Amino acid sequence: MIIVTGAAGFIGSCLVKKFNDEGHLRDIVVVDDFYKHYKDGNLAGKFILEWIHRDIFLDWFRRFPKRVEFVYHLGARTDTTEKDKDIFDELNLNYSKAVWEICTENNIPLVYASSAATYGLGEHGYKDSHDVVEKLKPLNPYGDSKNDFDKWALKEEKGPDHWAGLKFFNVYGPNEYHKGRMASVIFHTKNQIQQTGGMKLFKSHREDYKDGEQSRDFIYIKDVVDVCFHFYQKWINEKNETMPENGLYNLGTGQARTFYDLAANTFKAMGKEPNISFIDTPADIRDTYQYFTEADMSKLKQNGYDKPFYSLEDGIEDYVKNYLLDGKTW
Repeated sequence: MIIVTGAAGFIGSCLVKKFNDEGHLRDIVVVDDFYKHYKDGNLAGKFILEWIHRDIFLDWFRRFPKRVEFVYHLGARTDTTEKDKDIFDELNLNYSKAVWEICTENNIPLVYASSAATYGLGEHGYKDSHDVVEKLKPLNPYGDSKNDFDKWALKEEKGPDHWAGLKFFNVYGPNEYHKGRMASVIFHTKNQIQQTGGMKLFKSHREDYKDGEQSRDFIYIKDVVDVCFHFYQKWINEKNETMPENGLYNLGTGQARTFYDLAANTFKAMGKEPNISFIDTPADIRDTYQYFTEADMSKLKQNGYDKPFYSLEDGIEDYVKNYLLDGKTW
């Protein structure tokens, strides 16, 4: 069995699709909070062996670890505006420790979701070196929870023979419809264009950045799940000399692009001329707003991943034309 936690969410549901496309039709077990039905559409039509609620999953896992071949732990509280540290301690830190410990006891390969939010303002750069993890200063409790687990995992004397923590940068693509405010700017641009004919981006509140030139490393979801599958292929199927080393890995494209580029390409994919204006960044996120992120992708490449990433233009075109305009999932 292949376990995917957070499977009804954005990345998790797309990973299930990737495994289905690779021929895994009878060995996928999905874990999520299935009482919340607003994400149900993400798993519609996918081949799934068993559905397990997150509240009972750990007990199930402790009882039946020998049935499990591989774990993708993607489930987490991902709202970067949430301020309640206790929620993150419960769902992101302690739950993840329990998953790690069961995988360790039974030597089950583990890939878990970390985040580029761990890098904070980028004072120490965006290189996925283990040496810098203790120095990082995330900007919100979500980022703290992810970095706290990274630090804990790196200090553990024992772990699974194979494990990786993936620091997701700005992921966009189909199946993010349920995320509301946390959905990508592409998603919001499409909606604003349809409703108003234009798009309002956040103004810059720093003198060294012009309006719209705030930049992030945007990565298409299809690249993200290809990288996730790469670890499964190497650790389970191939077992050869290019087997990835354990540790933390950035998962971006390695190229920062501006929010203006993002919005302009969304207009283009919709067959419209850009109509972009600017509004103040909301006060509740202004002090913790990242103006630049760019993943150093050298470690992943050195560990055997050589597939090219979607360009921003190609990713947006595929997302908008093949999914977003018709509300289709993947």
